[in-house]
Amino acid sequence: MRDVVAGVFAAVLVFAALSLLTTLHFYRKRHERSRQAALDRGRQIIVELPTDPELTLFTQDADHFYYGDQPIEKTQIVAVRVLINGSPIAAAVSPRLHDKDARQPTSFEDRPEGIARDRWDVAIETLSGTVLVECGAIRERISQELARKIFDAVRASLTHHSTSA
Repeated sequence: MRDVVAGVFAAVLVFAALSLLTTLHFYRKRHERSRQAALDRGRQIIVELPTDPELTLFTQDADHFYYGDQPIEKTQIVAVRVLINGSPIAAAVSPRLHDKDARQPTSFEDRPEGIARDRWDVAIETLSGTVLVECGAIRERISQELARKIFDAVRASLTHHSTSA
C-alpha cells in the first residue's frame, strides 16, 4: 500500500513539474514574440519592467517612447522625474519650458511597502498629463537601475528634442 501511495505521489509530482515546464516554455515564447514585435516595429528596447502578470517593455523609436502599448510623444515631454516611494529624487526639465509654465514637482502617495521595499517609479510629464512608469520594488538595486535607465533615455531625448525643435 505504501508503494502505491508513493507511486501516485511521484506521478503527481512529475505531472506538476511537466505542467510548470510547459507554462514556462509558452511564457518565454510569448515574451520573445513581444520583444521581436517591438524590434520589428523599429523600436529600441530600453528596459523590461517587472509588472504583473508579465514583463512590460519600455521602448522608443525616433518620435515616441512606449510604456507597453502606450505611446508618449517625445516632443510633448516637458519633464521627467525619478520617484522613490512617491517622492522625486532626480528631475530633468525641458529647456523649452518657460518659467511661466513651471510645474510643481511630481509626487505620488507613498505606498505601504515602506522602507524595506523602496518603490521606484519614473514620472514622465507631458503637455497632456503625467505618465507614471512603475519600475517596481525589487531589492538589490534592480528597480533603481530600471528607473535610472528610463530617466537617462528620457532626459537625453529632452536635450535632443529641445535643440532640434
